[in-house]
Amino acid sequence: MSFQTRSTLSAQDPASIASGRGIGAAREWIKSEFERYARDCGGCLEVKLDSFTEAPGGRIPKPTEIANVYAVMKGSDPESSRRIVLVSGHYDSRNSDNLNITDLAPGANDDGSGTAVSLECARVLSQLKFPATIIFLTVAGEEQGLNGSSHFAKMAKSAGWGIEAVLNNDIVGGDRSPQQDANVVRVFSEGVPIAANDDELRQIRNLGGESDSASRQLARYIADVGRTYDAGVKPTLTFRLDRYLRGGDHISFNEQGYAAVRFTEFREDYNHQHQNVHTENGVEFGDLPKFVNFDYVANVARLNAATLASLAFAPAPRPRSAC
Repeated sequence: MSFQTRSTLSAQDPASIASGRGIGAAREWIKSEFERYARDCGGCLEVKLDSFTEAPGGRIPKPTEIANVYAVMKGSDPESSRRIVLVSGHYDSRNSDNLNITDLAPGANDDGSGTAVSLECARVLSQLKFPATIIFLTVAGEEQGLNGSSHFAKMAKSAGWGIEAVLNNDIVGGDRSPQQDANVVRVFSEGVPIAANDDELRQIRNLGGESDSASRQLARYIADVGRTYDAGVKPTLTFRLDRYLRGGDHISFNEQGYAAVRFTEFREDYNHQHQNVHTENGVEFGDLPKFVNFDYVANVARLNAATLASLAFAPAPRPRSAC
């Protein structure tokens, strides 16, 4: 809320950053938080920026700098450290008009909540050591078309990173509406892999494996962690890539062949998403902090942290058999 707007298209110049307004100021604040956690753990986190210029197209009217902020906690075991598990949220926001970069776009739930999960996981897990590597990621450009996550996932694939699991948190604020169930978080996962080639699709059909993708198995693993560790929120598996006709940053990783899922609150209130802050006929619109259930966000963070820790301690997954 204090940044006024975190639109990917908003100001990133030094004066705006110094005044604490716009996505540039938000980026620098996130970076400073990761750096603070790094100091507290004696340098166990390597804080990085993945910056690039997105060309005009789609929802981006002019060349725009996009920066993903992330922290890497390298695994303690030389062999296992090649294995990576990752948690993510997007820190950009928007209001009713994607091109409106001056009016309020607080983005408290979408997706300040997911960014908070990634940061909190970094703060807590950096006090421990794990054989495998954990990456705590926050991306921009989600509202313009998954630009930040797409760039990061392609970079990871090109570099040969061994990412075994991606936990994407988007709209996990537990909106304080009557239809909400604060005991449940939905976990979305793809069935037939987006990145499958023709031979792989043929094998999936022949084996009846339409619900056995790596992402779906990751979702089942999260459910098992939820049964073992009482985080205060129960993962409910939704066997679909995402909500109908909508998408999120996990899809960018799915497209590169990585196992990735999306966490989202049980019931969304669209009055509090992608809306200008205003009141109409007694109904409040806008993604404001007062609509966020912070206890719910904390519980979702606990479930994410428990899953990351379990995966980072676990042995490597077995290769899939061809028969």
